[in-house]
Amino acid sequence: MSTLAAVTAMALLVQGARPRSVLEQIRTRGELRVVTLNLPTCYYIGPKGPTGLEYDLANDFAHELGVKLKIIVAPDEAALREALASGRADIAAAQISADSAWRAVGEPAQPYAQVPQLVIYRSGEPAPQGLPQLQYTKLVVRAGSPQEAVLQQLQLVAPFLQWEPTSQGSTPLQDVAEGEVGYAVADARAYEYARHLYPDVRVAFALPQRRPIQWIVRPGAPELVHAVNRYFAELRHSGALARLMAHDSGDTGTIHYEQSRLFELYSVQRLPRYREWFKQAAARYHLDWRLLAAIGFQESRWNPAAISSTGAAGVMMLTSDTAAEMGVADRADAEASIFAGARYLAQVFKMIPQHIPQPDRTWFAVAAYNVGFGHVEDARVLAQRMGKNPDSWTAVSAVLPLLTIPRWYTQTEYGYAQGWQPVEYVSHVREFLHLLEWQPGNGVLVETADTNTDATVANLSGS
Repeated sequence: MSTLAAVTAMALLVQGARPRSVLEQIRTRGELRVVTLNLPTCYYIGPKGPTGLEYDLANDFAHELGVKLKIIVAPDEAALREALASGRADIAAAQISADSAWRAVGEPAQPYAQVPQLVIYRSGEPAPQGLPQLQYTKLVVRAGSPQEAVLQQLQLVAPFLQWEPTSQGSTPLQDVAEGEVGYAVADARAYEYARHLYPDVRVAFALPQRRPIQWIVRPGAPELVHAVNRYFAELRHSGALARLMAHDSGDTGTIHYEQSRLFELYSVQRLPRYREWFKQAAARYHLDWRLLAAIGFQESRWNPAAISSTGAAGVMMLTSDTAAEMGVADRADAEASIFAGARYLAQVFKMIPQHIPQPDRTWFAVAAYNVGFGHVEDARVLAQRMGKNPDSWTAVSAVLPLLTIPRWYTQTEYGYAQGWQPVEYVSHVREFLHLLEWQPGNGVLVETADTNTDATVANLSGS
């Protein structure tokens, strides 16, 4: 054997003996394992499937690596660290700020965001103007939270700062809203999701120190850390990271006079193009076409070119998965979108227990169209436990917002949901349905040849 051949053979043997890096292991198994929390800022099951900022980022990163994403949901930060330290997870992604506890179990990637920390107070109470005023009223923060770490650092320059942990099973925002305390410190992103549940809670000011957000990579994986840092650098450079960070928190607001005016305008400008398709689709699936049209307006303003921040598109805002399931090749095809939306709504109707009377059964179906049947069923179960009527939309709509509170959603099968959203969604659809019913010539067309298929009643606007 020549010297060159011998050297080459030795190199191949050494290379073959070298342990594969974590990044190579991920690519070999075709799966990236990410551990996270069931929180609105991290991961939860939304109306269109899994969502949340950390999920969206992890899913995109897995796609960049050419592998599938496996999400591991942990109950708390201690379980997050255990999953990382044991090697069950490759990355922990849960709005983490690396401290000594995290550095002991993994290597932090570079922060991808700096999130403001907000001082919260109750509307009607005096608003604190700065740090010195926090010493005169009870201040709470979640024990062991990144917000407490921020306060501990601020205490070095403001030794008068004192705080208490939130009450058992509660959150800082809830304590302030219920008047238990004067002030609280909350993460800005978490506040965006929770403020809809607590309309009387206000922001006084932001603390001078922001909180870094970063992923933590399992030990001994420098190539993976480098890949994560490169991914976020490219995401930041392209502007995609800023768009994801500005993702809509689900606030649909309430219907106002201007929305009604917009509805009336589009009823003349847009609806005539699609009315027959709404009627035909509703007749095929035994629905009230006006209800279907009202949902279409709520989803897209009857705009076939509409695209949401989550990637849903078309008149009925179909996801790519739902479109594929319904056989829709082009989501911008208004006719195909309307028929697919009608078919999906009919499927949801079949899932709602038939013993629930109308119009409540319809409102449950509309809510499930928005947030998913599982979350609606979770709310019905909670309502029953509370002694409320699980078959009453009025009763369950009061419970749905509780799915944003850990004390409640941890008791459910499907976990966190933006529970205020389906309540507002149903309210909007009902208002648009009223407006359609009031317009002349908008009679209902419902075929009832197939008695095994659910049909909505002609007049769904009653209480």
